[in-house]
Amino acid sequence: MLSSPDLNTVLVPGHLRRVHHIALNVHDLQASRHFYGAILGLHELTGEEVPTTLRSLVAEGKVTNFVTPDGTVLDLFWEPELPPPDQDPQRAFTRANHLAFDINPQLFDHAVEVLKRNQVTIDHGPVTRPTGRGIYFYDPDGFLIEIRCDPEGT
Repeated sequence: MLSSPDLNTVLVPGHLRRVHHIALNVHDLQASRHFYGAILGLHELTGEEVPTTLRSLVAEGKVTNFVTPDGTVLDLFWEPELPPPDQDPQRAFTRANHLAFDINPQLFDHAVEVLKRNQVTIDHGPVTRPTGRGIYFYDPDGFLIEIRCDPEGT
């Protein structure tokens, strides 16, 4: 028989409310700004929108911040000495698998065309599964990104 956890020693469902932010190290900050802002269409935080804890780093050109439509902040930290991605992108990251963005099913095909027009490296897809459609591709530093949508009508 499993014993009940001591509530003083564990977090229970509901304690963690949401993802606060995601931080990525990037080699070329300008290429990453273009990728996440111009290609993926995320809003870049500027001025008073920048978290106060990061304003000095943003002013020094060491960090840039974007916000996803659901309010999650994406911090890009410039690491000029970051080694290039592995030649085999399947070995590029061992702990993180990918970052997924949801899109309206009616805009999915348009997103695929935008990636192709911008010559973004596609890992695989588009794929169709019972859970929806997805396409997997790489950001400028070789991090795997997915754009996915639920099946139409759900």
